This record gives sequence, structure tokens and C-alpha cells, in this order.
Amino acid sequence: MAFMLEKLDVYNKAIDFYCQVSKLTKSFPKGNYHIIDQFNRAALSVSLNIAEGNGRYHLKERQSFFRIARGSAFECVPILEICKRENLVDAAVCQTLLQNLETICKMLSGLINKKQ
Repeated sequence: MAFMLEKLDVYNKAIDFYCQVSKLTKSFPKGNYHIIDQFNRAALSVSLNIAEGNGRYHLKERQSFFRIARGSAFECVPILEICKRENLVDAAVCQTLLQNLETICKMLSGLINKKQ
């Protein structure tokens, strides 16, 4: 059974983003559990909330979950900055991930502002 949400570009971009974060954090040195855990949770939360919102019947409920997804995407921004400052992520990787987040956030804003 295929789910409609699997056809959403923002959902697929969010899944891709999580996979990039997961792969990246596996290379972090030991002793960074707190940042690894928080980064993975925030990145995962984006796609999970898109999925949950897509499963809701009422517009306000959908919009609420899309707002939460957007908030989780925004949560990843300072985590990336901290990782860059702590030399866990190089600047080019950080920039690519930030661009991906910006795209996801714009797409989520479109879903939030959608009237149906």
C-alpha cells in the first residue's frame, strides 16, 4: 500500500536530510552523545511530523504538525552551527545541510499556508 505522503517532495527531502544527518553523526568522535542524539532527534522529527500531519483530516491539525516539523527543522540550524564551531562538520557540509533545511522550511511554509 502506497501512502500519499510518499509523493510529497518535502517529505522525501526531510527523509534525505535525516539520512544525511544520521550518516554524518556516525563519524562524530565519542563523547559527543548529547549533540548526536539531539541532532538525530530533531532531524527525524521533521519527517515524522510531516507524516503525522498528512494523516490528519482537519486543516488546523495538519497545519499544527507542519508547524512542529518546521520548528524541528529550525532546531537543526543552531545544532549545525555548534557542530561547525566544534569542528565536527566542515563548512561546506554545513552549508549544504543549511541549504537543504532552507528548502524544507520553505516547502513546509507552503503547506502551512495552504487553505485546503
